[in-house]
Amino acid sequence: MARFLGRFILILLLVLPSVIMLAGNGGGSSALASAQDSDDTVEDLADGEDDTEATVESDEPTVEGTGDESTVAETDMEKEEEDEENEPLKASPEANTYLLFTEPADMSFKAGRMVKLLMGFSNNGEKDFIVESMEASFRYPQDYSFFIQNFTGARYNRLVEPSRQATFEYGFTPSDTFSSRPFGLTINVNYKDTDGKQFQDAVFNETINIVEPDDGFDGETFFLYVFLAAAVVLMLVGAQQLFNTFGKKHMPKKSKPVVELGTQNKNDVDYDWLPKDTINNMNKSPRRSPRQSPRQRRTNRGMGSGEE
Repeated sequence: MARFLGRFILILLLVLPSVIMLAGNGGGSSALASAQDSDDTVEDLADGEDDTEATVESDEPTVEGTGDESTVAETDMEKEEEDEENEPLKASPEANTYLLFTEPADMSFKAGRMVKLLMGFSNNGEKDFIVESMEASFRYPQDYSFFIQNFTGARYNRLVEPSRQATFEYGFTPSDTFSSRPFGLTINVNYKDTDGKQFQDAVFNETINIVEPDDGFDGETFFLYVFLAAAVVLMLVGAQQLFNTFGKKHMPKKSKPVVELGTQNKNDVDYDWLPKDTINNMNKSPRRSPRQSPRQRRTNRGMGSGEE
């Protein structure tokens, strides 16, 4: 029973897609036929309408050139808008800006140190201005279009009314790797009027020099001196070792002083200088027997007792 049910499901899966495809083709052909019939009727109606329109147009006077003029005007307007967008932003003649560096005051910018400045904005016109942001960047001195470092911009969005002034603070920090080199510093302020027209004023655009900070204690210099001192000590120790090694080889050896040890062999004693009486007495005096060890004494005693 299970085998029969499995075969039935397999046949159903094979036959069902073909049935669906045939049904879809039949419906599609009928729909296509109906669509063709409707298209024929629509074309007939369109032909009739074209004929009526042709008769009406023949009665009215023709007007030429209006479409071409409108397209030309639109293209001219688009070109003008593109030119306005591509033009660089300029400063408004009704606004004045002033710049003052507060830290450092002598404009000796030091690598890795904060540079602070104040920018004064004066509205001399009749419209309100909105000061949006200020930004700074380092550029190549020979080519100001080449950026070296862009600093983070500051956003203000402050309203400056006519005949009023406002002061804005800005700061940036040059990189530590820019010491002892000239750079082109550009500081721009972006603002707009109440009509939405954008303006940009380069409040500072000059070449400046970045100098090294003159701190009392510099970590790099300290470690450099320590390294040099260690190198000098090692050189002195090495020179001393070499001097000791080669000096001993080339120095002459000192002769040892002769020490008189006396006559070591008894037969080498010269008795000729002594009187004969003294020599005879020395020969007659009993000589001491050689010193015996305790073991020899015991053996001698044993031998003596045995002989007795």
